Amino acid sequence: MAELFKNIYHTEFFDRFITSVNEVVPGFNKASFLKEIYDTEWENRELKQRMRHITQVLKNHLSDDFNTNVETILKLIPVLKKDGFKPDNLEFIFLPDFIEIYGLESYEIAIKAFEEITQFVSCEFAVRPFIIKYQDNMIKQMLLWANHKHSSVRRLATEGCRPRLPWAMAIASLKETPAPIIPILKKLKSDPSEYVRRSVANNLNDISKDHPETVINLVKKWQGNSKETDWLIKHACRTLLKQGNTKVMALFGFGNTEKIKVTDFKILTPKVKIGDFVEFSLKLVNTSNNTAKIRLEYGLYYQKANTSLSRKVFKISEKEYPKNSTTSINRKQSFKVITTRKFHVGKHQISIIINGKEIDVLDFELI
Repeated sequence: MAELFKNIYHTEFFDRFITSVNEVVPGFNKASFLKEIYDTEWENRELKQRMRHITQVLKNHLSDDFNTNVETILKLIPVLKKDGFKPDNLEFIFLPDFIEIYGLESYEIAIKAFEEITQFVSCEFAVRPFIIKYQDNMIKQMLLWANHKHSSVRRLATEGCRPRLPWAMAIASLKETPAPIIPILKKLKSDPSEYVRRSVANNLNDISKDHPETVINLVKKWQGNSKETDWLIKHACRTLLKQGNTKVMALFGFGNTEKIKVTDFKILTPKVKIGDFVEFSLKLVNTSNNTAKIRLEYGLYYQKANTSLSRKVFKISEKEYPKNSTTSINRKQSFKVITTRKFHVGKHQISIIINGKEIDVLDFELI
């Protein structure tokens, strides 16, 4: 069995971390720190709960003054690097979390800390309460960060203000009105770092879930600017493409499907055990005298606890199919047990989707 993600925090990690801390905080009480970390609830905590717990225990072993503690953290980061800890280690997410918990009323100090810390570990989660509390000031700050020389700070400018950032609190005001963050995205859309451009795409994808027309209008303006920007807007439209939005389909060249047929669609495993996979096959027939650009997908209708079905869309291919051609396709979909989805036995379905249009739905049973 794969190691649980929450076990990134282990004895070796804490031993190395405390060794680094001792260079900045002489006399740091290792025994007391570890005793508080490994309390009676430690094994029951999940990843984010462990992270928050570490933040709180660290605070118990530092100063009562927030500014002093920020200075300590900023001095600690180069020591951690020297001691072999690489930037962007998820383990250190408790450092920006420290600023989030204890710095919300110390805006100026916190903002300067975020700018430094995010160059070691992303502050995308920690800045969100600040956006909620100080939105106008934070949007101005993120516009400034968008010009920063370090790519991780520029990325924070767009990743931190995503309206629907996964694993994080949503920002209701930006879900309702994303206009304040559009100038940030415009400024970073041609950033030299793919890391930053991908964040712009993810932010736009978030926006598309509530304001599709806003994203479609930007796509129309940016399309064809460069190869990099074309990739960005395509990635930004992935939800709209899965939804079969006709305007977006047309923008990316996925047109009429009248002369595209599906034949011999079969589910080869009508009964599937949890842990196995469902297998299906079909033939895609282009009856036209011209090549056809096709986005071919399938929808898997998972049964929910209340026996209703919920569709998730998976892509098969996105390419041009030759004129007067028949293409045989075979696919498998795993039902291996994972932590992010709970399977329910009973009726499930698979459908075929061509350029956003769903056809041919077949049943199978999960047992």
